[in-house]
Amino acid sequence: MTCSSARCWLATLLTCWSLVACASLPTVEADDAKAKAAAIAAPRIQTATGQLSAGGSQALLKKRWAKGALDLQQQAALEEAATGVPLIAGNKVQLLFDGPATLGEMLKAIESAKNHINFETYIFDEDVLGNQFADLMLKKAAEGVIVNIIYDSVGTLTVPQAFFDRMRAGGIKLVAFNPVNPAKVRGNGWKVNNRDHRKILIVDGKVAFTGGINISDTYSKSSPFRSKTKPTDKKDVGWRDTHVKIEGPAVAAFQWLFIRAWTAQDSDDLRDAEYFPTPVIAGDRIVRVLGSAPGGQFEIFKAYQLAMQEAKKSIHITMAYFVPDQQTLGALKDAARRGVDVRLVLPSVSDSGVVYHAGRAYYDELLEAGVKIHELKLSVLHAKTAVIDGVWSTVGSTNLDTRSFLHNSEVSVIVMGDSFGAEMERAFQEDLRNSTEIKLDAWRHRPWSMRMKEWSARFMDYWL
Repeated sequence: MTCSSARCWLATLLTCWSLVACASLPTVEADDAKAKAAAIAAPRIQTATGQLSAGGSQALLKKRWAKGALDLQQQAALEEAATGVPLIAGNKVQLLFDGPATLGEMLKAIESAKNHINFETYIFDEDVLGNQFADLMLKKAAEGVIVNIIYDSVGTLTVPQAFFDRMRAGGIKLVAFNPVNPAKVRGNGWKVNNRDHRKILIVDGKVAFTGGINISDTYSKSSPFRSKTKPTDKKDVGWRDTHVKIEGPAVAAFQWLFIRAWTAQDSDDLRDAEYFPTPVIAGDRIVRVLGSAPGGQFEIFKAYQLAMQEAKKSIHITMAYFVPDQQTLGALKDAARRGVDVRLVLPSVSDSGVVYHAGRAYYDELLEAGVKIHELKLSVLHAKTAVIDGVWSTVGSTNLDTRSFLHNSEVSVIVMGDSFGAEMERAFQEDLRNSTEIKLDAWRHRPWSMRMKEWSARFMDYWL
């Protein structure tokens, strides 16, 4: 979550205050999923023209299977058994890195809108970038395009209400997700600890964007990622993040996530628009769109656990906020002990000091188990991505922490196949080059002041 220190601390305090008892994550066992998957003739794959036959699904997944890595047909069946969510074929998926490139593509898509724009975000700041987005969406609304926006109330806590009132006066429909002020809650009770951390933009039902990027001037500059000039001063760099642009039948899955989030807030009905145009084949990517919400089925958590448990060759994770629960911790250590190359790229600079130190409290046992940890230099890391065995990839808003899995509405896209996996691997290797590896011996000689911060933060890891 991108946030000012005041916003982060208030979110933490609200969380601690509002919880009476700690909820818990489900136990995910690959053997249980395999037993359920055995009853599935073949994983479901939706296309632009309907669901593939069992034989068609098997053939499509088999083409993307590489020896010595995850069996994608089996993995797809495991995930379907655990999440109930089908795969979707026929998509184009474009990786986008950092703010300028990503936000440029988003603005271009908004400018091209003819029918509707659905936008869901954790942060929508009133700054240069935020006003650029607001002004463009007001322009499209004036042209007759339906514009609907969901913004999180904690993520926008420091944003003046006048910023949103201006958009509302211009014909844009807005919903404040779970208002901090209980007097503004409609219908579903005050659930201030549940936050909408998703980042989703859908234009005309034909293109969707998702990933880690919020609407904030922290993204006005690029990080050193793939930069020809390597800056040396923090003031010259933007945040390191990853987003995806998706075209094809999978866009409808994002549309359903947005509509469910809108209706769950007991808000006004969505205005009529062509939210589900006839789907068309846009590419050859097979994806699974997973949306999770508090009190739901833990779809994203289950998919992560199964992929890590089944990894044969490599687990490469780039993660902004890493405060692992015991299952995630165990899955990473077990994988390293059975010879899987487990590497984590984590922050060395963070916008949330408590989360940063809580995550570092787990370094010793991870390093001892053979997990390799690298910390990204100079730039704030905000990406939430993973590539496993080079064939299972995910990009989304979900951090590897308890808050994301239990208390946030999140979205993650899983892309199956070695072609996209190779793109993800190249990005991961670039992040490694911009990082410093943490070695166990040096880590055990870190200052006691650092140890005390980790020890203190770890007591709060459930609430972060």
